[in-house]
Amino acid sequence: MALFFLFITPVFLCGLAFVFYLVFPTAPMDILILGLDARPGEGFATRTDSIILLGVDPGRVRVSMLSIPRDLFIDVPGYGLQRINTVNAIGEQAQAGSGPALLSSGIEQDFGIGVDRYIRLNFDGFVQLVDAVGGITIEVERTIVDNAYPLPDGGTTSIRFDPGMQVMDGETALIYARTRHSDDDYARAGRQQQVIMALSRKLINPLYLPGALAALTRSVDTNMTLFDMVSVTPTVLFNAGRFDNLVINRDWITSRDGVAVPNFAALRPWIDERFD
Repeated sequence: MALFFLFITPVFLCGLAFVFYLVFPTAPMDILILGLDARPGEGFATRTDSIILLGVDPGRVRVSMLSIPRDLFIDVPGYGLQRINTVNAIGEQAQAGSGPALLSSGIEQDFGIGVDRYIRLNFDGFVQLVDAVGGITIEVERTIVDNAYPLPDGGTTSIRFDPGMQVMDGETALIYARTRHSDDDYARAGRQQQVIMALSRKLINPLYLPGALAALTRSVDTNMTLFDMVSVTPTVLFNAGRFDNLVINRDWITSRDGVAVPNFAALRPWIDERFD
């Protein structure tokens, strides 16, 4: 009987805490996730290989994910029309540490999404995070062959993924999330969303949380506080692997001054429904 209560008490307390969380939810939070195309020693003044907006709404227990392809252009306050993957570097060159703020201001001006927090991680940080949760399981939907995958030394190599369920360590998941020569940047953005949802599924297991937090602390630049992380974690875990997601692909793009820009008129209903 004592062992029964020893087991059931933490389960009951966790359930009680979740009910309290549902009755008194924290405010929605929109988080800008930036994957940096940075090699060792390059720091943060570099381009963003991936740009994802994560909208966490505890009141509706919903998580939304919007991927913005790196080659789209947006209006940036003070700089005009800029390719979105260069904005972080532009901000860092003007003042160290200001890259996320500059990109956030452009996103707020163009998309109408007020970015509350940001997370920046480079390739090494991504690898460490995936390895910290024991790897991730991804369903590869079709054969992927890239004969020009970039290497850190400037060279290239050939990589291949066959269809089916696969367990990937950090290095393999990084290749899967970065490769694009067999399709396009839109398909790559979809794979990056797959990786994030696979990570969320692993974090349902509380045994992985300390390692993931340690990896984030070592290798990630963020303005999220511990309270922020605690406030969004239940909603993220409740929706693990089931985020409401959209990639801005050709269906959501138009042209302006000879460059590709998001079709904000078409995107507005989707954004307004899901982001604060």
